[in-house]
Amino acid sequence: MNDIRRTILWVIFGFSMVLLWDQWQLYNGHKATFFPKPEAAAQASATSPTPAASGVPSASAAAPAATPGQVPTSAPAASATPREKIEVETDVLKLSFDTEGGSLVRTEFTRHADFVDTSKPFVLLDQSSSRVYVAQTGLIGGDFPTHKAAMKFSGERSLKDGQNELTLRFESDAQNGVKLVKTYTLQRGSYVIGVKHEVVNTGTTNVSPQLYLQLVRDGNKPAGESSFYSTFTGPAIYTEAKKYHKVEFSDIEKNKAEIDKTSPNGYVAMVQHYFASAWLLADGIQRENFVRKVDTNLYAVGMITPLAELAPGQSKTVTTQLFSGPQEEKVLEALAPGLDLVKDYGWLAMLSKPLYWLLDKLFSFIQNWGWSIVALVLLLKIAFYWLNAKAYASMAKMKAINPKIMEMRERLKNDPQKMQQEMMRIYREEKVNPMGGCFPIMIQIPVFIALYWVLLSSVEMRNAPWIGWIHDLSAPDPYFILPLVMTLTTLLQTALNPAPPDPMQAKLMWIMPLVFSVMFFFFPAGLVLYWITNNILSIAQQWMINTRMGVPPQFNLPKFK
Repeated sequence: MNDIRRTILWVIFGFSMVLLWDQWQLYNGHKATFFPKPEAAAQASATSPTPAASGVPSASAAAPAATPGQVPTSAPAASATPREKIEVETDVLKLSFDTEGGSLVRTEFTRHADFVDTSKPFVLLDQSSSRVYVAQTGLIGGDFPTHKAAMKFSGERSLKDGQNELTLRFESDAQNGVKLVKTYTLQRGSYVIGVKHEVVNTGTTNVSPQLYLQLVRDGNKPAGESSFYSTFTGPAIYTEAKKYHKVEFSDIEKNKAEIDKTSPNGYVAMVQHYFASAWLLADGIQRENFVRKVDTNLYAVGMITPLAELAPGQSKTVTTQLFSGPQEEKVLEALAPGLDLVKDYGWLAMLSKPLYWLLDKLFSFIQNWGWSIVALVLLLKIAFYWLNAKAYASMAKMKAINPKIMEMRERLKNDPQKMQQEMMRIYREEKVNPMGGCFPIMIQIPVFIALYWVLLSSVEMRNAPWIGWIHDLSAPDPYFILPLVMTLTTLLQTALNPAPPDPMQAKLMWIMPLVFSVMFFFFPAGLVLYWITNNILSIAQQWMINTRMGVPPQFNLPKFK
């Protein structure tokens, strides 16, 4: 009976792993488990985007109240001001602004290398023939300046030595009696851009404009993303009422996106692995959140906030912030409530956050992320020492009585019912619980899964060296040395466990680690390092407990006959 149960458990475990992996891949946009078919190329124009391709929602020109579908799509009247790209540089950013709308159309992070070509800086926002990802703002509620309006630029283009702040100003002509002035403020060492919108009524009648803030991007996966593991890419909305909510591009496509449409707080964001962009509006300001499909393979997430009615000569200023940068947890936490959730830990965030905190503290002493991972796993093994000791003690007892079980199985192989009865009698007399080695280990599984997400999600691992040939803990081992060591330690750990009496189960115990190890050849080196450390410490503890209990360590090699 026990053999049947254990075999069933192994089969369920194996199929569960396969199904969970497959569903995870599908959930994140992959069509196959291990070798997904290439996705269609981005459908983006090589020339200047059309109004639709720039994320301009459609609408009637004179609607007194606006929804995401009511932003004018018609191009503005021809302006004498020539369209220009404004290049701006700080110590951590290289930015490109378009004088059409004063939109931010490119962000380069000089301290983060590109995934594909590490000699180049990483680019997040971009407007090119292959990608569309831009930050736009404008006015709706009438024929007012939108992100298609021509604007005049003034200000400096680079942060000088000793200078801590850089200010850029984009000013539109009056349109239907309303002028929009955008002022961007960049800070040294910061990925946060202050954006002040000043709306001036230069006309002769009262106006009630509404300000919209939006992020528009294509639905393609980021370049350089692994095919063997996947993270979320797409819009996200946070409000105090519904908390953090990710929105799949496919849900937008099918009009099935469920979001908190109105709120006096929160933010809207575009998220991908390691990096994010977000529009932040102060709490207490009422806003309408939206997600929508703009064009073929182009999607928008944003918010609209109403302005007070402006009489002729009056003006109104709305201060916002645009974050575009790496998902550094401490920075995100300090910037806005809930913004740290763009660093996606999944459903184990309650465990992942304290693990990241501890990892960060270890790094502050060790100053090496690789050795910090080793130290963290060591601390976890110490914390779970007694649970592991119980598991390994149970395995040692099973190993000690294994010869007796094997002899009994051979003797009663023609009488299965009596064999099961005799096996249960031996377990009772020897005071052995066949499942005693499983439960203590299962309790720890959520912690190690949470640590997996910490290492997978932490941008600090990018380009972080460990030793020798490992120059980037976020990239696979270029020589596959760590995955090979991981496979060997996994097989060694399997060999130290008592061999199951059932031949089929014994084969599964060797096949499953091999299948599992294959995936690690394509996983980031930091994740493989964490698993190797865990394996080595587990082997050492198991060896020590077996020796102490008088059960000499013995390698149970597979028999595939």
